[in-house]
Amino acid sequence: MKYTVFLDRDGVINHDSSDYIKNKSEFSFIDKSPEAVALLTRAGFNVIVITNQSAIARKLTTKKELEKIFNKMKTGIVDAGGTINDIFYCPHLPDAGCDCRKPKPGLILQAKKKYKIDLQYSCMIGDSAKDIECAKNAGCGLSVLVKTGNGEKAGKLLAAKGINPDFTAKNLFEAVQWMITSEIDQNSG
Repeated sequence: MKYTVFLDRDGVINHDSSDYIKNKSEFSFIDKSPEAVALLTRAGFNVIVITNQSAIARKLTTKKELEKIFNKMKTGIVDAGGTINDIFYCPHLPDAGCDCRKPKPGLILQAKKKYKIDLQYSCMIGDSAKDIECAKNAGCGLSVLVKTGNGEKAGKLLAAKGINPDFTAKNLFEAVQWMITSEIDQNSG
């Protein structure tokens, strides 16, 4: 069984914006994030992006434009030697009451069902408290907070809630290095 790594997008793979990423020209990779995904791919991890994208419900972008952004991301990662196995996203507003908006576990549970993932052998890497809470709510084996994006603020918020990620990294590249060098058994299960 392959170990699965769930990645948040904005603030982890690419630079985030308080104005939202609305088109592919606004999408830019955080340094070494494509290379980080390539390291995961070469190490045999499944990589799935789990992301809240309320810009759709806010009418700031469209599903078609979001697909263009995703394609730009996937192309940049492929060019670096990596693979994104799938992308699950929530298009809803924060108060919509859906089950898919992080910190609710709906997106991870959709991926679990589609790919028969044993969540004990999975990790969520994100830059927000919602990402780490989502990992805990879904039953992921590990959670990693990165300090890019909203990571600094998220660390304080999580500490106030008594929630601790398994590791805190400077960025996605450092998080991936930790995962690869730690004793995660790729063949468990």
